[in-house]
Amino acid sequence: MTPEAAEEHALKVLAWLLAEEDLGPVFLGSTGASPEDLRTRAAEPEFLASVVDFLMMDDAWCIACGSALGVPPERFAAVRAALPGGAVPDWT
Repeated sequence: MTPEAAEEHALKVLAWLLAEEDLGPVFLGSTGASPEDLRTRAAEPEFLASVVDFLMMDDAWCIACGSALGVPPERFAAVRAALPGGAVPDWT
């Protein structure tokens, strides 16, 4: 997955999170992001990586988001891998 495609997916995840009545406030509270931060940082790949990190904290969230977006929940791992800091470390 290209970084550009990953950013597009992450923006969709962000929109889904904020539309979820129970999850939007949890996301904002856990990240410390304000509505102003969302407006100014939503285009930053590093911020989008934190959005996907948050989503991936709970399998149920991944499943629900994947269902809402019409993508398999496993895709979020590929999205995260294509964003900054998402590379799997090579321990050898």
